Amino acid sequence: MGRSRPSKRLALGALVLSLALVPLSHAALPPAVDKEPLPSLAPMLERVTPAVVNISTVTQIEAETHPLLRDPFFRYFFELPRKRRERETQSLGSGVIVDAKRGIVLTNHHVVDQADAIDVRLQDGRELKAELVGSDPETDIAVLRIPAQGLTAVALGDSDDLRVGDFVVAIGSPFGLSHTVTSGIVSALARSGLGIEGFESFIQTDASINPGNSGGPLVDLHGRLVGINTAILAPSGGNVGIGFAIPVAMVRVVADQLLEHGEVRRGLLGVAVQDLTPELARALGTGDADGAVVSHVDPGSAAAAAGLRPGDLIVAVNERPVTGAGALKAHIGLLRVGTPLELELIRKGARIRLKSAVADPYAGYVEGRRLTPLLQGAKLGDRIDGSGGNRSSAVAVGTVDKGSPAWLAGLRAGDLLLAVNQERVRNLKELGRVLRRARTLVSLKIRRGGRILVLRRR
Repeated sequence: MGRSRPSKRLALGALVLSLALVPLSHAALPPAVDKEPLPSLAPMLERVTPAVVNISTVTQIEAETHPLLRDPFFRYFFELPRKRRERETQSLGSGVIVDAKRGIVLTNHHVVDQADAIDVRLQDGRELKAELVGSDPETDIAVLRIPAQGLTAVALGDSDDLRVGDFVVAIGSPFGLSHTVTSGIVSALARSGLGIEGFESFIQTDASINPGNSGGPLVDLHGRLVGINTAILAPSGGNVGIGFAIPVAMVRVVADQLLEHGEVRRGLLGVAVQDLTPELARALGTGDADGAVVSHVDPGSAAAAAGLRPGDLIVAVNERPVTGAGALKAHIGLLRVGTPLELELIRKGARIRLKSAVADPYAGYVEGRRLTPLLQGAKLGDRIDGSGGNRSSAVAVGTVDKGSPAWLAGLRAGDLLLAVNQERVRNLKELGRVLRRARTLVSLKIRRGGRILVLRRR
């Protein structure tokens, strides 16, 4: 057995030598078939990839310390320094230039969320400091601005024209490998109900998307932007061919508002809706129609003024089909305040049309500075929190300007303000009374999502 090994190596070497003697042109693909050049994505990518950027961020966060070290009396007694320990965290993502003249870059909100510094690296190696124009966590879209010198922008396509089976290409920096290109098809459209973002109507694709691809472009074979890559379904921790991109139709609306206002000012219809189940379809007599079932109508809302009732099945908004509750939320949530609405619905088996307009969700809110300079930058309004017999009032936080006194106090949009300086506040009137007695804000008790937090001034 031992003597057979050299003969095997000799035979293998002869095989390799014989293959090496074959002309390379016989092993390579021919440049043309029947005088027609082979198809290639290279010409399109040569135009598009200069518009794709690598994004890195730095975030300063407070380092974890022993609980006793957070106690000011303990620190004072032992004469410990007041300076907080901080450490840096870094993240990596992608982005795409959509306006070369103004230096506008699109990416994901989660790529730049809470970043203290944002750096953009171009394909030609230049590294630029980016300014955050605005971001929207509900759609996971952020807009950056970089110096507009020698930039290349990608053309915008129309995601509404996409069909399942269309070829698409994802470009980004997976695992830090900049300008990586992967291709696939559109696997599905208008995916929602995934719990990834507040407004969901995703393009699903099997083009490989991995960590670092977030914020990069999804383009069609013409090199036109059709989506912003945002998430993957990865039960095993790696790519399994199920990726999601935000359609450019949604991105365009959000980006326009971020550029104009620095935030998205969403309208309100004033209904609670749910998906249509087979049982509900039989009970409502809607047949095989798709849509969103109205379960509640807020009194005094735009929906109430239009004449919507519980049990109505909304099947279209401004002639755009509604496939479910998530689709309706996405349609309404991206419309500006005052936009006319034509609702097509099924009521007791009959199709009817109602007209309305998108309402301002912060009508009746007041500027925080009217109550105290310490809450300047926040919009505050009365809000009922809870339902049924266990109802409790609170002060709702509408919007908060970044960097304002209210922002520095810790308030964020969507918070419910429950107490100030340990005094319960149930409405704006009580809040005003407490603030008039208080010389300063010592603490704010809020509800954020499902958590109760106490914000203390430092």
